[in-house]
Amino acid sequence: MKSYPNLKQYMQPHKDQPYPAFLEHLLGKMDEHIKQKGKILLLTLTKKSSEEVTNFLVSKGYKAFYLHSEIDTFTRWEIIKKLKSGVIDIIVGVNLLREGIDLPEVSLIAILDADKEGFLRSTTSLIQII
Repeated sequence: MKSYPNLKQYMQPHKDQPYPAFLEHLLGKMDEHIKQKGKILLLTLTKKSSEEVTNFLVSKGYKAFYLHSEIDTFTRWEIIKKLKSGVIDIIVGVNLLREGIDLPEVSLIAILDADKEGFLRSTTSLIQII
């Protein structure tokens, strides 16, 4: 596998645990990035899971919003502006990175269920998304 010096990979198998149990592991990594003023993108497979994960994070005190196809274009850009300006720290969404968004503030991208059908990709393909 090719080495990418600015890219760190963390993998945490979750053995079909429900999102809250799996996300507990990720919270520590997220806290590190938020403490350093980094922003976070969490990618999910479905609209429903993006909403569920966002609700879980908000219930834990995180500043998070979700993005998916049911949110109009103007509102999507408003949410992205909130991330850039520091109003929120996390965007959870489906297909967030397929549109070529330029977000240099983002220091952590987590792909939930990356091993599930619908998201399986080669390492090169995943890096191109990032």
